[in-house]
Amino acid sequence: MPTADRTQLNMVQRPRRLRMNPILRSMVEETRVSPKDFIYPMFVEEGRKGRKDRLEIPSMPGVFRQSIDAALKEMEQCISLGVRSVILFGIPLHKDPLGSQAHAENAIVQRAVRAAKKAFGRDLFVVTDVCLCEYTDHGHCAPVEGEEILNDEGVSIHCKTALSHAVAGADMVAPSDMMDGRVGAIRDALDEAGYTNLPIMAYAAKYASGFYGPFREAADSTPQFGDRRSYQMDPANSDEALREVELDVEEGADIVMVKPALPYLDIIRRVRETFALPVAAYNVSGEYAMVKAAARLGWIDHDRVMMETLTGIKRAGASIILTYFAKDAAALLNKQGA
Repeated sequence: MPTADRTQLNMVQRPRRLRMNPILRSMVEETRVSPKDFIYPMFVEEGRKGRKDRLEIPSMPGVFRQSIDAALKEMEQCISLGVRSVILFGIPLHKDPLGSQAHAENAIVQRAVRAAKKAFGRDLFVVTDVCLCEYTDHGHCAPVEGEEILNDEGVSIHCKTALSHAVAGADMVAPSDMMDGRVGAIRDALDEAGYTNLPIMAYAAKYASGFYGPFREAADSTPQFGDRRSYQMDPANSDEALREVELDVEEGADIVMVKPALPYLDIIRRVRETFALPVAAYNVSGEYAMVKAAARLGWIDHDRVMMETLTGIKRAGASIILTYFAKDAAALLNKQGA
């Protein structure tokens, strides 16, 4: 075909040339997902051993409430797959209005951290969730008075919890409560106790989302009255997210997180472009459950949608992805030689 005709048909450039061969497609791939990008969320439950070491969560196939011994086996599996980090959520036997088991020396997360660090040392990076909703009998992330959520009283307890996790050997703490001022207070508490090198990954822009349902089933943390809209963010707001992130950065956060991930890819992108800190995103329980449910019904290709989801989160700007898909995705990536 003459050159003039090619130009007229806009075929001087043929983008498909770079898509025709799978090896070349891989070479020019702009976004690559790796097992090292993942943090795997795990639920450790007090009193589980002696009943049944593991109990699968109905709305989250493949995810378990489990004893520490069972969790150690799954951690070993994670390491073998190249997933080198987990985040621990604790489910206590007893709950009370102040969530006192969140910071007890021999509570479930503290014991799990000690066991994990003894078993795996520096081969596994152990993050701990710092919140009260799994530990309070009312299900809120701070103490309550009537139906008021008490911000400053909550911050005080979160500081005790973060410090107890540090003492147990946690590699990083992750406050998820969204109480005002908690990152700075936790930073001060850690520094005063000599843990100046322990990083904080702040749930900086955490939205009051409908995608948390399966997690609340798993952690038995549904609020017993009201909801969390007075402290988690309005899904309609994006400028507010930047203000929240800025506050956490000023208070000493080392990594900032956006939660959930998929409905808030625009927030991940804005945070990444605005702040010179690593950005994490939480691919939450509801996002996981939808893919699992649709795949079980044969409506979607599980592996393809899983990887498209994780690639989209990373493409938006997240360098760290908390995801229940971590093991499945790592196994697939390893099989593909990624």
